[in-house]
Parts: sequence; C-alpha cells; structure tokens
Amino acid sequence: MEDVFLETRELTKVYLDGTEALKKISLTFKQGELVSIIGPSGAGKSTFLRSINCLNKPTSGEVLFQNQNITRANGKKLRLIRRQIGMVFQDFNLIKRSSTIRNVLHGRLGYMSSLKGGIGRFSEYDVHEGLAILKRVGLEDHAFKRADELSGGQQQRVGIARAIAQKPSLILADEPIASLDPSSSNNVMNYLKKISEEDGITTIVNLHQVDFAKHFAHRIIGIKAGEVVFDGRPNELSNLMIDDIYFQGDRTYEYTS
Repeated sequence: MEDVFLETRELTKVYLDGTEALKKISLTFKQGELVSIIGPSGAGKSTFLRSINCLNKPTSGEVLFQNQNITRANGKKLRLIRRQIGMVFQDFNLIKRSSTIRNVLHGRLGYMSSLKGGIGRFSEYDVHEGLAILKRVGLEDHAFKRADELSGGQQQRVGIARAIAQKPSLILADEPIASLDPSSSNNVMNYLKKISEEDGITTIVNLHQVDFAKHFAHRIIGIKAGEVVFDGRPNELSNLMIDDIYFQGDRTYEYTS
C-alpha cells in the first residue's frame, strides 16, 4: 500500500465542442487500494477513468502506470499496458449469446495470437483458470449457461471475472452497480473489494451511490465540474462535503448516512 504505481499529472480533457471535462487533475494511487470516485452526472468521472488507459485520449497531462507513460504509448506498447488493466462496464459488455465461461475467457485474448483469439481456441489451462474464477465469484453453477440467461447482478459478476482473467494489476469499474438492485449492488461491491484486498489489485470505481462508496472504499475522491474537490477516507466525507460535491440546484445524489 505504500508504493505509488499509478499517477495522473495535470490530466486535462477538452472535447471538440469546447467542454472542459477534466481540469489538470493530479492524483496518485497505491497498490491494493479500492478507490471510489463520486460526483454528479457530467462531473468528468467517466472521462477520468477512460483517460487512464487512453480509451479517451487526454488533451494534455500524463498518466504514469508502473513507471510507464501511457499517454505517450501507442501500438504494441499501448496494447501491452492495457493488458494489465481490466475494465468493468456499467452495461456489462458481454457477448449475450455466448456461454458464461467463454465470456470470462475473453479476458485472455490479449495473451493469445490473433489467429487463436479469432477462433476462440483457449487452452485447457485457461479454461481451468476461468472455471476457478467463476467459482470465486459464486457462478460456478452457471458456467455453461448463455450470458443472457443470467440476472443483471450475475452478468456484472461475469464482467468482474473476465477482468480477473486478464491477471491485471489495475481494475477500472465505470458505474458497475448503476443498473442493479441494492442486493446485487452489495454482491458486486463485495467482490470488487475482496479482489482488491486479497489480490493486491488497485481498483478504481466510479459510483453515484455515496452510501456504497462510504461502506466499501478505502478512499473516496470527489469530482465536480472536472476538478477534484475531495480526496480522503470515507469517515472524512461529511454530509456538508457531499452537499458541496453534488448540490447544483437539485439533490440528485443518493446517500443514507
């Protein structure tokens, strides 16, 4: 937890219409911590997350990941860096007609030749590992069901399992519980925290539900209008500060404590 292995330096993103989504964000992240990023819709949370692995190319600034400058990488080097960064999406991003286990095994594509990956020829070892990961997220009995036969919460756990299959050192989760009921949300956040603590995988999670951030995160970062306005432990995030982060004429955030 002491070594900084991810850093953003004055990260800025300006879209073509002039929208300044990120304004010189400088942050450091330690290995093995679960960090929740909170803020109102349009604050820049998703832009920040997707700028870390250059899914959104920053306008200026730098992202340093394990002493590698992602913002200057391209081609093969960028692909190798991204292989170490797992993504979990709000809409699950699964191939619905494929089996659960095949969706998990897609996390191994970055380690395969384009020929084997194109035909989905996974090794016996990868299949064994994929089944073990599904057991870890409580879905071993659903391994050979089609993904679209699973509930939303189960599909999100498949998304987490796929990210784990990459063997990443960093997981980025963009609003992973936005469409889930409270029980499924608890399950998903429990698994993300377990992975962070047991595997030492730094996990950065965008959340709109402040109560979940306070309950599960080791650290919370508040972003408002593209700027960091809070960075601290959950017990340091007061209701007054929550109001400051979210209040823009109406209260659209969710918190219970």
